[in-house]
Amino acid sequence: MEKSRILYEDNHLLIINKKPGEIVQGDKTGDVPLLDIIKLYIKEKYNKPGDVFLGLVHRIDRPVSGAVIFAKTSKALSRMTQMVKDREFQKTYLAITDQKPEFEEQVLIHHLRKNEAANKSHVVKAGTPESKSAELTYKHIASGKTLHLLEIDLHTGRHHQIRAQLAAVGLTIRGDVKYGARRANKDGSICLHAYKLRFAHPVGGKILEITAPMPDTPEWNAFSK
Repeated sequence: MEKSRILYEDNHLLIINKKPGEIVQGDKTGDVPLLDIIKLYIKEKYNKPGDVFLGLVHRIDRPVSGAVIFAKTSKALSRMTQMVKDREFQKTYLAITDQKPEFEEQVLIHHLRKNEAANKSHVVKAGTPESKSAELTYKHIASGKTLHLLEIDLHTGRHHQIRAQLAAVGLTIRGDVKYGARRANKDGSICLHAYKLRFAHPVGGKILEITAPMPDTPEWNAFSK
């Protein structure tokens, strides 16, 4: 684990800047998950005997990059999990879209239903069985010749929420073919990045604000300045 990817570490928490393409937890692909890589890092760094405890506080999709929080103690895991449920946990994303938004700032409210077989969420009418309300706010930050940068604050945490909601208003994330982009990115990523986390430390209550540097790709580098 490269030191440059560790955004924060203490006795209770470890926050990593996930690369696009990495999986956070094990899945059917059999690829080594970030969870196992970090367990090995902790075991070697601190010479820990036996199994290493490491809990996942939240997850982000495989093609998405950015900050992911892991808990190094059961106390931290239980408290952070509760904070996520109680929405005491602010998550800000950056997205690069192919279309320029009509509004400089907009609140999007939809109902989403997850299609398990397709691993995709769809916008549906309110009251549709198995649907959940989804809300976010986006701000238009900058535009280049063909790409546009948005900052997104999540107010709920639904499956593929940003991807589905932006697509529903005609804003496709660069590289996100599943939600309407015309072509994939060469590295298989999509231009969605978990940029900032803000929350109270689960032990002590100090407010932490963690920022994850953007990926080093032509699309992101166009906005890195």
